[in-house]
Amino acid sequence: MKYLLLSFVATALLFSACTQKPTTPEKPNILFIFADDQTYLGVHALGNKEVITPNLDKLANSGITFTHTYNMGGWNGAVCVASRAMMNTGRFIWRAKKSEKNYPAMKENGQFWSLIMANAGYDTYMTGKWHVKQDANSIFGTAKDIRPGMPKSVPEAYNRPQSPGDTTWLPWHKKYGGFWQGGKHWSEVVGDNTIEFLDSAKNSDNPFFMYIAFNAPHDPRQSPKKYVDMYPLKNVSVPVSFLPMYPYKDSIGCGPGLRDEKLAPFPRTEYSIKVHRQEYYAIITHMDDQIGRIIAHLKETGQDKNTYIIFSADHGLSVGHHGLVGKQNMFDHSMRVPLIIVGPDIPENQKRDMQVYLQDVMATSLDLAGIEKPEYVEFNSLIPLVNKEISDSPYSEIYGAYIKFQRMVRTDKFKLIVYPKAKKILLFDMINDPEEMNDLADNSEYTEVKQELIDRLKGEQKMMEDPLDLHPFFPELF
Repeated sequence: MKYLLLSFVATALLFSACTQKPTTPEKPNILFIFADDQTYLGVHALGNKEVITPNLDKLANSGITFTHTYNMGGWNGAVCVASRAMMNTGRFIWRAKKSEKNYPAMKENGQFWSLIMANAGYDTYMTGKWHVKQDANSIFGTAKDIRPGMPKSVPEAYNRPQSPGDTTWLPWHKKYGGFWQGGKHWSEVVGDNTIEFLDSAKNSDNPFFMYIAFNAPHDPRQSPKKYVDMYPLKNVSVPVSFLPMYPYKDSIGCGPGLRDEKLAPFPRTEYSIKVHRQEYYAIITHMDDQIGRIIAHLKETGQDKNTYIIFSADHGLSVGHHGLVGKQNMFDHSMRVPLIIVGPDIPENQKRDMQVYLQDVMATSLDLAGIEKPEYVEFNSLIPLVNKEISDSPYSEIYGAYIKFQRMVRTDKFKLIVYPKAKKILLFDMINDPEEMNDLADNSEYTEVKQELIDRLKGEQKMMEDPLDLHPFFPELF
């Protein structure tokens, strides 16, 4: 009888094991950390030995860095609007612009990044800078301290410094508000909010998707004095491509009337550019400390073991390169951004040098979460490149645009920039001239290269549904 009973139990257990549904693998958490106006040159690990970013450097050493990551540009002066619209809708620049009027329907159909994640079972959270024409509270499960495009600035923050004696506006002065509005620096608020949500996420059965968006290092570039003191002016270099005045500034929409360019005096002085770079580095280091707090807390709670971290920025910034201060141009310092991916099965301390778009992070997160990419998402997952399943970029070239004033196409070797209003074309050898200082457009040795890139730009414009017709400006070329 005893043996009969044991046999019955064993049979029942076997039957139960065979009929029980297989356990669904645990979905990973996604922590997306987004900076504002941070050029790829704003990370120590990417080659700028002046800037201090120990926590971003640790991230880079813990995962994969995509060294040639680009934003497509913008349809107005606030380039970040276009950058974020593309990233959250998955659409290329001009179709992303057209989609703005369809946001209510897109929300209803779950077509925003956060809604795709939510529909796949993720708890979604957002804090910091949003700058997308859709209420963040309506498309994230939780949204806290949603900030505008930039902290409120004051006249004293512009056209400065005129001289070493010009100390009217200083980054640590709280009387001017800006990042100090509310009593605590906005970057610290983002850090606090993120840690608070990580604590609550421990009690949820669902994975999380966190969209952590700093306003830093956008101007007004404010930070506590100790961070500014980390960068004595004698240790801050003027860019190799420094110019007192960019010769095409007015015809490309980057003259004194553009808000970003008003920050420093015209003509540019080496002193004023050094001060702006000092303040830029200081607010980056302050933000880096907040990122360090977030990652440390993630590890303390053990959540790091099933969390992918993606770090990037919406676009770069000139801060003195080529006589420019803002981001409204087609040079790499303004279009190229850092992109780092870290996670449980991501190789450590590796680089991928193929050209990609920063908005690929959306499709990449879907891939990591096991979510099928919707057909309307035009950007691509970077995971096949991470895993070396493919070795070439999914993009044959990189396209760039700024309103109707500038167009660009870039291969891994050459870059063509077009200024329609100035009727000027620039050509740069990006291997031998990464600072983009030696224009080869009129060099007869590069006639074929120039024509090849013009043809590539034509193809990109057609594919992108670019509204700008370059033929009237260059009838013999376009």
